[in-house]
Amino acid sequence: MDIVVLGSGNVATHFGKALSDAGHRVVQVYSRTKANAKILASAVKADAIDKLAELDLDADVYLIAVKDDAIGQVVTQLPSSLEGAVVHTAGSVDMEIFAAHVKRYGVMYPVQTFSIAKPVDFSMVPIALEASDEATYTELVRLAGSVSKRCFFCDSRQRLALHIAAVFACNFTNHFYAIGADILGEYSLDFDLIRPLILETAQKIMAHQPREVQTGPAIRNDIGTMQKHLKLLEQSHQDLVSLYRQMSERIYSN
Repeated sequence: MDIVVLGSGNVATHFGKALSDAGHRVVQVYSRTKANAKILASAVKADAIDKLAELDLDADVYLIAVKDDAIGQVVTQLPSSLEGAVVHTAGSVDMEIFAAHVKRYGVMYPVQTFSIAKPVDFSMVPIALEASDEATYTELVRLAGSVSKRCFFCDSRQRLALHIAAVFACNFTNHFYAIGADILGEYSLDFDLIRPLILETAQKIMAHQPREVQTGPAIRNDIGTMQKHLKLLEQSHQDLVSLYRQMSERIYSN
């Protein structure tokens, strides 16, 4: 298929390269910053543009991979005459954002965290799909299936729930890692000391439901230990005291 990628960030880069590697032709990469467009365009042998007026009108798919709150702005600037399917890659944006602007549309949401500098095996990334009509859905299944082993239907409400779950499981968890790193650093301890602990926890939930492998003082209702933790936090992290209590209460009650 001939594809136009609108965006040049983490998702656009990984998705664009995966599609190119799968044999599709990325004909253009759009970014408001021409230099950013050129970086991805060079990697996939495409033309770089920074104006939507220069958009190729004959592509099969227009893949919008920009910040969630910028999707609407991009969509309103697209020519209504586009015959190709226009899709976005966001977890939290309803598919109907396209309805008043283009003929054929859909969503290809990759359930993964992406960083430009770190390679990802895209074949292992689940892709949630939704489309305006059956023909477009079939087209997206074929496209997504060329880069991923797991593609599945997911309506906009389900996708929003999936995105929320991902925020808790990935984004919030990573922030907790950062909190742990800060506390360790204050006591001249290296974050490497808990990397094996993090890895073991992650490996457990690959084979079990999270509640089945919950450990720690909260699940044991080890009040003495938790009081010691709170006392230490009160000395330098007063803002974490309430969070610690809330998380502990939730773990114990669940």
